[in-house]
Amino acid sequence: MSTKKSDLINKLSSYYPNFIKRDLKKVIEIFISEVRFSLKRHERIELRDVFSIEPKLQKSRIARNPKTNERIFVKEKYSLNFKASKLWTKKINEKK
Repeated sequence: MSTKKSDLINKLSSYYPNFIKRDLKKVIEIFISEVRFSLKRHERIELRDVFSIEPKLQKSRIARNPKTNERIFVKEKYSLNFKASKLWTKKINEKK
């Protein structure tokens, strides 16, 4: 299940009624833009006790098309490694 930015802002505003929605929206936008720019710079992102995201370079290689058995050159690219913390993993896998 995905969460929209507006849903997140509404939920935060209900938890923290002292904050103005406009300010919460700005904080969320700043957070998302910082995460995006950090990933563009190939930097590791870590929120302690929550998760970490690390860009990993995949080297260029020769692959093959399984249908035609044709050889294809694949350029080097970055992929994202996401790792949830032990605490979150434990909470997600709890039986209700």
